[in-house]
Order: sequence, then C-alpha cells, then structure tokens
Amino acid sequence: MPKIKTLFLLCMLTLLLSGCWSKRELNELAIVVALGVDKVDDEYEISVQVVDPSEISTKQPSSGRSPVVTYHAKGKTAFEAIRKMTTLTPRKAYFAHLQVVVLGEQLAADGINDTLDFIARDHEFRNDFDVIVSHKSTAKEVLNVLTPIEKIPANKMLNSIKVSQKAWGSTLSVSIDELVNTLSSNTKSAVLTAIEIEGDTKLGINQTNVQRIKTPVILNYIGLAVFKKDKLVGILTEEESRSFNFLNGKIDSTVEIIACPKQGKLTTEITNSTTKVKGQFKNSTPQINVQIDVEQNVGEVECDINLTENKTIQYINNKTAELIKDHIQKTLKTIQQNYQLDILGFGEVIHREDAKKWNEIQDDWSTIFPELAVKVDVRVATQGLGTMQNSLLHKEKE
Repeated sequence: MPKIKTLFLLCMLTLLLSGCWSKRELNELAIVVALGVDKVDDEYEISVQVVDPSEISTKQPSSGRSPVVTYHAKGKTAFEAIRKMTTLTPRKAYFAHLQVVVLGEQLAADGINDTLDFIARDHEFRNDFDVIVSHKSTAKEVLNVLTPIEKIPANKMLNSIKVSQKAWGSTLSVSIDELVNTLSSNTKSAVLTAIEIEGDTKLGINQTNVQRIKTPVILNYIGLAVFKKDKLVGILTEEESRSFNFLNGKIDSTVEIIACPKQGKLTTEITNSTTKVKGQFKNSTPQINVQIDVEQNVGEVECDINLTENKTIQYINNKTAELIKDHIQKTLKTIQQNYQLDILGFGEVIHREDAKKWNEIQDDWSTIFPELAVKVDVRVATQGLGTMQNSLLHKEKE
C-alpha cells in the first residue's frame, strides 16, 4: 500500500508541472540589443536595433548585408509603440539581451519617469543594461549609425562607455536600477553619459560608413548629462565630467599634463585614485571634506628635467595635485552655482554623519547646497618613471 500511495502521489504531481508551454524558439525571436526612445509631439517613438544572426555568424560567410536592422514605431505610450512594431518586424522583439537604452534629448528634456517606469516594470527587461542620453540628435538617429570594428553598434556604445571610464574617466556606466534609485532620492540628482553623432547622420546609415579607412560618421561620448528630478537641464564638459568622477571615486585611470619647471610639458598616467568623502557640522553648518589619494607614473617627457632627483618627483607630485584640485574646484563651482543640484550625493553623506541634524536641514537642502563649503585635499604619489629615467631623446635634440 505505501508503494501504491507514493506512485499515486507522483502521478498527481506530474499534472502540476508546466512543461515547456511558454517556450520560444530562437528562430521565432528578434533579439534586440539596443532600444531608443524619443518624444515626437505627444507620442513616443520607439526604435529597436535587432541583430541579424546570419551576418555575425562565424560559421558562414557574410552576404554583405548590415549586421543589424532598426525598426521604428510610434504610440501614445512606449508599451503601445513596441506592440505596434509587430506590424513591421518579421519576429516578435525579444529584450532579454538588451545592452543599452538611448533616451532622446527631447524626451530627456520633457521628463523620463514614464519611460523608465515601463522599462523597469516589464519582466522581459533585465537590469544590467546601460542608459545614456543623445545630444543634438534623436535616439533613432543614434541607433541608425553603423560602426566599424564592432559589427553591432550596441556593443560599440557599451564598450566605449566602460573602456573610457577605465582609461580616461569622462563617462559613467549607469544601469537602470541605479538610475531609478537616484531619481527616487529626495536629495541626489542623476547624471547619465551623453552621446553625440559626429558627421552627417544620413551617411551613418550607409554600409560605406564601415568600409572606409576614415569613418565619416562616428558616435562620440561628450560628457555627463545633468538631470533635475527627471528632466535634462545641461551637460558637463569632458573636463568637468572627469573632475566629477574624481569626486565620485570613479576614476580608475586617466592622464594629466603639467608644465615643466623651465619650459615644455610632462604627461603623467594616473594608475589609481581613491576618494574619501566625509561630512560634518561646524557651528550647526554642514560642510564636506574630500580627500583624494592618487598614484601615478611618468608617461611622457617633453622637457629637460632630471627625474632621478627627489625634488623633481616632489615637483611633479605637487603640480599634478594642484592641477587636479583646480579642475575639481571649478567643476564644483559649476555644479553648485550653475546647476544647484546635488549630483554628488553630498546630502546623503551629511545624513550618514548626523541623522538628527540632517532632519533639521533636509527641507532646506536645495538652498543650502549651492553655498555648501567643500574642502578638497589631493595627494599625489609618483611611483614609476617608465623604462628609462631621463629623456635621452630630448638631450639629443638639445
């Protein structure tokens, strides 16, 4: 009897198994790698960049077609536009492999909350893709540009963000979850990397754009876009974006150029940067202390300078620290005076320092932040001189 009961129970459980009722075969899906959202009058225009599997396959030769195809549709909501796109695409759009979302400049200026609500809510979207903003162009135009080296333009956009952030420091990788959390904050404002089309946008959609030695149309990241609540209000320059990342602790590596003692210049390579931000109340007034510790190597010497002397290394350290600090202070002035938005999260730092006093000033933070005292201390240590200590080439030139 126990065996019969067990067998009966197993048979009953099989009725509860769902099996593969919701399966979708690969040849039934249009794999979307990039999504663009624009605002046209009162409608949303959705653009999707879909991979053509046969053109990126390593097992069969290319037929000469574009490796990606873009489709566009309009609707009263983003969700409606995506569903209407099924009248254009041979397969249903599949967003699980989405790598980047491009928000059009006009949409960003009008407000991005509604669009993000759909993207963050839909179960088919994952949360590991990056969100960027187009500048002086629409998201549709950005997705239409074919790129060299990387066959899939979405890969180019994603890789450029991450490589630039690690090697130069003017971009910032922001996922959908990070963006939603920042926009829901009462104090901190959001920033997103801004992308621009350099060249004639009409040439960017042509296959010849990737068949020439000099590409006539390229996608270029120009800095960080600043948001007030969910609306775009301006863009930090490339230098301001690097300083922002210094303050934000997001600099992995970058380059600084300082003047030599007599004439010429010297280039250093920042190999590591650590930022510590602390808040305090002084006479009931909040203030921020930022300490940035930088490690660097000498990268290029275009002057007659003796790198074997300790005083020379100290000179390089001091000059680099002064340069970084000067750029940071100018950027802080721009953020505090021009934008008056806490994109650095200083309010959260003050809150962690003293929650009781923060509650007293929280409602007035928007008026306190522009006048907030921020003390910046930059310390630089030069560790490497390259494969040779002094420049033999410069001496020969002399």
